[in-house]
Amino acid sequence: MLMNLSLQRRLASEVLKCGKNRIWFNPEMLEEISTASTKQDIRELIEKGAIKKKSVKGVCRSRINKKRLKKVRGRGRGHGRRRGKKTARLTRKRIWIMRIRALRRRLKELKKSGEIDTRSYRILYRKAKGGEFRSVAHLNSFVQEMKR
Repeated sequence: MLMNLSLQRRLASEVLKCGKNRIWFNPEMLEEISTASTKQDIRELIEKGAIKKKSVKGVCRSRINKKRLKKVRGRGRGHGRRRGKKTARLTRKRIWIMRIRALRRRLKELKKSGEIDTRSYRILYRKAKGGEFRSVAHLNSFVQEMKR
């Protein structure tokens, strides 16, 4: 015995302010629901528990979150997982910014500790700006050679 409850479904969706697909009818009270023809009737049925609003289906993010945690720890970032050039993953400018900041930090440390004087600090600072040093290690080795 199938009943056409499209009117009741539409009214219930308007009362509960949700889509028609989220309306749930109690299977034991279908007869009573089919007699409802006004929004007031629907409200009474909602109070009785004959009509309810289904909860929204969400997307489970547990798998994604687990994968992200692994990536934070450095997993799944090997050569086989990389798409695009090195510069697509980190731009040339961003790499330069990271390198120059590290070099300038190291130069400040060297000057503060007294390993280099102000004059040589200025020279090295300009060399760093000109892109002469590949890394902090390269700068350190250059300073060692300078001392000899």
